[in-house]
Amino acid sequence: MNTSNSIAAIPDKTLNYCSEASPIGFDANQARTIPDHTASSVSLYNRLLEFERGGTKLEPGLAESWDISKDGKVYTFHLRRGVKFHSTPWFKPTREFNAEDVLFTFERMRNPNMPFRKAYPVEFTDFHHLGLDNLISRIEALDEGHAIRFTLNTVHAPFLVKLAAPVISILSAEYAAKLLKEGNPSDISWKPIGTGPFIFQEYIKDATIRFRGNPEYWKPDEVQLSRLIFDIVPDAAVRAQKLKANECQVVTSLRSTDIPVLKHDPGLRALSQPGFNVRYLIYNTAHKPLDDVRVRRALEMAIDKKALINQVYEGRAQIAVAPLPPLQWSYDKTLQDAPRDLKQAKALLAQAGYPNGFKFSLWIPHSSIGTNVNPRLTAEIIQSDWKEMGVEAKIVGYEWGEFIKRAINGKHDVLLIGIISNIPDPENLLKVFSCTEIGHGFNLSRWCHSSFDDLIQRAAQTLDIAERSQLYTQAQKLLKREQPVTPLAYAINYQVVNKHVTGFKINPLGPTIFSGVGLK
Repeated sequence: MNTSNSIAAIPDKTLNYCSEASPIGFDANQARTIPDHTASSVSLYNRLLEFERGGTKLEPGLAESWDISKDGKVYTFHLRRGVKFHSTPWFKPTREFNAEDVLFTFERMRNPNMPFRKAYPVEFTDFHHLGLDNLISRIEALDEGHAIRFTLNTVHAPFLVKLAAPVISILSAEYAAKLLKEGNPSDISWKPIGTGPFIFQEYIKDATIRFRGNPEYWKPDEVQLSRLIFDIVPDAAVRAQKLKANECQVVTSLRSTDIPVLKHDPGLRALSQPGFNVRYLIYNTAHKPLDDVRVRRALEMAIDKKALINQVYEGRAQIAVAPLPPLQWSYDKTLQDAPRDLKQAKALLAQAGYPNGFKFSLWIPHSSIGTNVNPRLTAEIIQSDWKEMGVEAKIVGYEWGEFIKRAINGKHDVLLIGIISNIPDPENLLKVFSCTEIGHGFNLSRWCHSSFDDLIQRAAQTLDIAERSQLYTQAQKLLKREQPVTPLAYAINYQVVNKHVTGFKINPLGPTIFSGVGLK
């Protein structure tokens, strides 16, 4: 490919995106939140497999094709040739992408004794959550580096889907070796190198991220912007103002109250679709009295979910009952909430030894993040509902990064959080409640039930979809009975963009994707 011709082919356009939070870095393997993945995974990197833009269908990525053994344990991926890593002032690649990069990426995440991991010791929470650390037995390079073979310890139905997860982005082994030699391994996060549609230029902490279009991207038609700028704006109201003023052409995580106004602005275009999201209250079952299921049932029974949907989402969401969203196959539509009944809720509290109620904290993030639309209003409505039965909740707000950090350490009593599944498989959202996730940053309820873990493990090792669905249905019923969380809402995904933005599609799996996006 002629680089100069490629550079000329990228339209001289700049798009400004109002992001809701600062990233923790630009190493996609460490990323844990939607803002992190938007700034790293989907902008800077590729994966062996990808989800179609705006959908959930699997398609080839850095792997052009793949074969699966008859026993379902060996996967061989034939790698795409001619893919180039980013060329920047701090790194000039001397070779194209090959199996060595796949080996480095996976070995770093699965092997704590690997030299680069020892030099830059970080946690790979998502990799662990996906179970890939224990699932993969061996990885081998084949065909002079143009193929890679994964041998698994057991049959695992969602394996291919997991390889398309944002966290499984492929990094450069050559760049890592350079950083290790120079003694700067952490630069892999702060001076990132990938194969993706955009090249990192600069990050001004808590303010701005600058990218440029990749002139050598292996899918040249997907690069329609010469410059992509992230404007980090934690306040949802300010993001809406910047959109109206054309200071940002795309924004994320708008308040429901802003959407009707923005929809009638002739300079804007509103997009919407259902997503793989659930908004929860999560109870820390390691804290008294939340360790008692009667208390958790009472708290849920007191919440007026219908009023919450009307006031917070203005009807632009569905009452959540199950821990999976309706879009997800195996969603159990037979589950029902107990009727709202304050008298019965008080009786449950009395049975648990709290006839006069109790006091505790309800944590929220300061700003709207993903499906966490207007967390302050949501918390105030729930606080009012609980007060009616004598329970006093003190609302405590934190900046997003601090909110997550403290929650992972189990400091909260109850917290309000929205979760978006970044892969369309039921295991991903259900495994959040497994015993193995306690202490690893995802099971914020700290609830542990061996029967639940057994159900989701058996389902993952079953290739038959009907059998898997049956097992996941049982798991959902068990979770509903034990109530470590209260599902509140399935939000409709809304994104409002400037009318001159072209090719934009909402990603039902979370991160905002700018490949294929341009400006008139």
